[in-house]
Amino acid sequence: MDTTENTKTRLIPVTQWNEHHPWPPLGGLRHLIFFANTNGFKKVIRRCGRRVLLDEAAFFSWVEEQRNK
Repeated sequence: MDTTENTKTRLIPVTQWNEHHPWPPLGGLRHLIFFANTNGFKKVIRRCGRRVLLDEAAFFSWVEEQRNK
C-alpha cells in the first residue's frame, strides 16, 4: 500500500485567474510574472509552450512566505 500523499494542485491560466480568485488582478499578476526571477514568484509559474499557468497551491504558499518575511 502506498502511504505517500498525492497532492493535486490546480493549474490556472493567467487570463482565467480572476474567474477563480478575486485577488490579485490581472495587471498585478503580470507584474509578479515579469519580476519572477527577483521576487521568488518563479516557483508559482508553469509554462506549457507559450501558455503561462499558475500553480494555485504554490501561489498561496508564496503569499504566506511573503507575509512571514
